[in-house]
Amino acid sequence: MKPGTSSDLSTSGDRWWTDPRLRPGLVITLGLGLLALLAPVIAPGDPAALGSAADRLAAPSGSHLLGTDLLGRDVLSRLVHGSRVSLLVGWVSVLVAVLLGTAVGLAAGMGPRWVDRFLMNTTDVFLAFPRIFLILLLVSLTTPSLLLVMTVLGLTGWMGVARLVRAEALSLRERDFVAAARGLGLSSWRVATGHVLPNLLPTIIVAATLRVGSAILAESFLSFLGLGAQEPTVSWGSMIQQGRGYLLDGWWLATFPGLAIALTVLGYNLLGEGLRRRLDPRGGREGRDE
Repeated sequence: MKPGTSSDLSTSGDRWWTDPRLRPGLVITLGLGLLALLAPVIAPGDPAALGSAADRLAAPSGSHLLGTDLLGRDVLSRLVHGSRVSLLVGWVSVLVAVLLGTAVGLAAGMGPRWVDRFLMNTTDVFLAFPRIFLILLLVSLTTPSLLLVMTVLGLTGWMGVARLVRAEALSLRERDFVAAARGLGLSSWRVATGHVLPNLLPTIIVAATLRVGSAILAESFLSFLGLGAQEPTVSWGSMIQQGRGYLLDGWWLATFPGLAIALTVLGYNLLGEGLRRRLDPRGGREGRDE
């Protein structure tokens, strides 16, 4: 392990699992991950299968645990399969944002002063525009699709990561091991990627985890407006959109996907907060020693 790398990365699995801050987040996020992976096995039926006229808008019962929608499709099956789309959008968009933000932040923190000024001024320009309006503008200019949503969410979410990585890089560049690497004649690129970047991984991991919930909320908002997943693809946001006109007669249509979104966001926020306390030095020693 290089100097400066957080020793918390080597924490045993037992201690991580018994951490009262991490355990709820781990349980929720791992459970949701398994739900998405095993969706074809867990779901009671085909999420696109139409029901009979008698099955349309049926309340939760023994035959349909979470009820059916306007076309007689099983809500539980659609909810389980929708987890795949929502989690995919969340993680892919965050991956794009984190990769782009890390590249910008690392270049600004380790590069010459003029590079730092240029990249941070560019970042400030993007931050000056409200993200949700920028997302709506970009998505509405072309045909809505899941790939477009993931790309737009990633390209509009990198600025906070860039500023965070830059701040950490500026601190690390003054450390002795970085000075020693430069003294050996290594190029700035080698120093940044081989010595500084590994020490930024805890911060990057925490930043990514904390942003998954926000990305899922943004996708749900776009799907609610009809700009996200399109039929026959099912997502939690599109399920809420379809049930918004039946909050009294068919309360289950929007309630269960709404609860799924809330649980997912809660799980990733708990996981991110727990990881921050264990991996991020600014989280404090008390978060790692308890």
